[in-house]
Amino acid sequence: MPVESDEDLREILDHDTIAVVGCSTTPGKAAHDVPAYLQNQGYQIIPVNPFADEVLGERAYDSLTDVPDEIDVVDVFRPSKEVEGIVDATLERDDVTAVWLQLGIEDDEAATRAEDAGLDVVQDRCMKVEHERLG
Repeated sequence: MPVESDEDLREILDHDTIAVVGCSTTPGKAAHDVPAYLQNQGYQIIPVNPFADEVLGERAYDSLTDVPDEIDVVDVFRPSKEVEGIVDATLERDDVTAVWLQLGIEDDEAATRAEDAGLDVVQDRCMKVEHERLG
């Protein structure tokens, strides 16, 4: 279902484990600093970055399908054109409850497919900004 209310956002932010697709090793980039902030707030961060072995002290995985741990939320820091494939990989799992597309990232068709599969979807919003605002 499309996430529109603050109550819906809070429900997503109540989860514990966030797989960050496109998690960066470079401090100063949003794809590094946002997951670092979330980690500091107590979330378990699972970096998904095929070019890194470790990010933020956590083992990095090549793809969502390689992550053996349970995932609650998939947080996306990749271009909009890659969202379709990320949603495909998300839908192969049975543990994810929400897909969060960061600022500037949108794909209405992929979002609809995820929503039709029962997932909550947030598009074009920063998880850190929303956490700070609602916290």
